[in-house]
Amino acid sequence: MKNSSLIASLLFTATVSTGVSAHSTGHEAMTLQQAVSSDFRQAKNAERDNYRHPAETLAFFDIKPSDTVVELWPGGGWYAEILAPYLASEGQYVAGNFDTKTDDEKKKQGYRVKSGLKFEAWLKSNRNVLGKATTVTFEPPKHYALGTEASVDTVLTFRNLHNWAMKGHLEPVFESAYDVLKSGGTFGVVEHRANPGMDAKTGYMDEAEVIALAEKVGFTLVAKSEINANSKDTKNYPKGVWTLPPRLALDAQDKEKYLAIGESDRMTLKFIKNSQ
Repeated sequence: MKNSSLIASLLFTATVSTGVSAHSTGHEAMTLQQAVSSDFRQAKNAERDNYRHPAETLAFFDIKPSDTVVELWPGGGWYAEILAPYLASEGQYVAGNFDTKTDDEKKKQGYRVKSGLKFEAWLKSNRNVLGKATTVTFEPPKHYALGTEASVDTVLTFRNLHNWAMKGHLEPVFESAYDVLKSGGTFGVVEHRANPGMDAKTGYMDEAEVIALAEKVGFTLVAKSEINANSKDTKNYPKGVWTLPPRLALDAQDKEKYLAIGESDRMTLKFIKNSQ
């Protein structure tokens, strides 16, 4: 487990390493802390920093400004608001986005297509900040490929594993991440952490099982962190993890109780693709 002094050291390193001239894209280089503190972020997203600890989390994953980073299913863009500007000068942000070009009329009206289109529009309308940030269609089981084999430095996923596990897609998702990563590349995982015996349908995942699956695919666990832990989370709620904020699935019912608990207890795991 990483201790607090090492996390601080990683954050310092990630910060000072960005003091270089801008890339030919014309975008000004920024530190990780500047990306987290930027007014470009939506206020409602920044308000969640006390639960999600983005500066510490990204420093733990050792994200450098020159990296090519793939984020799986960015959703509303909570982390994309930080990562894409941070990487705009020297690196490359790639979102593993929902399939927005489906021929299925029913799916066109669903959450994923609408969310994916909204994300694509956000990228297009903010080119002055996001640079060459782009997307690749990632929608298991139809679309798994994340890019050219061994072409990216880091693959990240935040609170998504349960979605793939419930559909039986988790192992091929891990394999896709492994394939696209360079030798020695990082696979960073943040996920709701289950109590023993809990079903993925609750939104929580067993940490030991996640680690075992990643190692089966070929990854090596190199570090675990309690950055995103929450000891108040008892994990026994009527609507699973979605009972807690920010979802608050029970609406006004016991709202203050769940706000007092805060967001879920989360595992934060750093895997490395073994050198061949």
